[in-house]
Amino acid sequence: MGIKGREIVDMDVNGLVNLLNKALADEWLAYYQYWIGARVVKGPMRGAVVVELEEHAGDELRHAGMLVDRIMQLGGTPILKPEDWYKLTNCGYDAPEDPSIESILKQNIKGEQCAIDAYNNLLKLTMHKDLITYNIILEIVRDEVEHEDDLQTLLDDLEMH
Repeated sequence: MGIKGREIVDMDVNGLVNLLNKALADEWLAYYQYWIGARVVKGPMRGAVVVELEEHAGDELRHAGMLVDRIMQLGGTPILKPEDWYKLTNCGYDAPEDPSIESILKQNIKGEQCAIDAYNNLLKLTMHKDLITYNIILEIVRDEVEHEDDLQTLLDDLEMH
């Protein structure tokens, strides 16, 4: 870990690492929620929904990698045990027990809305204090906003049928 890279962060670095690990927990749980949802979902427009869920799962996995890289740059340790995901999560996990398209879409919209709020709080916290983390979070929140919009569009289309 670069000493100067950590020094330029104008905030509690250990506290920031903890918040990034909370976001990392969310990303892993979101990844699995999308991934498993794509496999169990049933109903009209299934093909389009599966494509969207799989794409979002890939984005969540990429976000997890971005967060781990930043945590490591800051001299922190990323979450090492999956059981810790539930201890740290901001947004939790909604198991797709009802595999209907409407239910799956609504669960994932709720998750995206929570992620948008959590990342917006991180943006406010890091603005002018840690521009590297800020830019990483900005990229992630852009994706989360797009995900919410994609899912809402699918739900709207479903309701038109």
